Amino acid sequence: MSTNTQETKYFDLHTRGIGYLNRIREVTIRKGQPFMAVTVAALRGASDDVEYTYIDCVVRGSEAEKLIRRCQAANEAEKKIFVSFTIGDIYPETFMYQSGAKKGETGVSLKGRLLRLGFIKIDGETVYQAQADETETSSEAIEESVA
Repeated sequence: MSTNTQETKYFDLHTRGIGYLNRIREVTIRKGQPFMAVTVAALRGASDDVEYTYIDCVVRGSEAEKLIRRCQAANEAEKKIFVSFTIGDIYPETFMYQSGAKKGETGVSLKGRLLRLGFIKIDGETVYQAQADETETSSEAIEESVA
């Protein structure tokens, strides 16, 4: 007798880069488990004219959550937290501005899942460095020229 089981297959969209961690917080929802969230200010563009793309992330994975929790005090002290990251499955989400000059206008926010941190520097001092991974991109190699 054979069992007919269907295995769900997934398509991963991973974004890797370097940037700054902001707004580290624990989110409590009415139903379900609380979770960690963070905003990543990802660097892009020329190194002498850097631009930022902000991505609101849910922190996934026990290792990533542990590392983010270690950064909370530095975030609260408004220190610069510079990281290399892997964010999974980014997607846009629209919202309506509730106040300010754009009140009533539609805005767009990028969302994703923070999966991995390759390194963490707080105010320029390296506090975490992951083991080398052959799948890493060259973004970590160029981080020294930006930081």
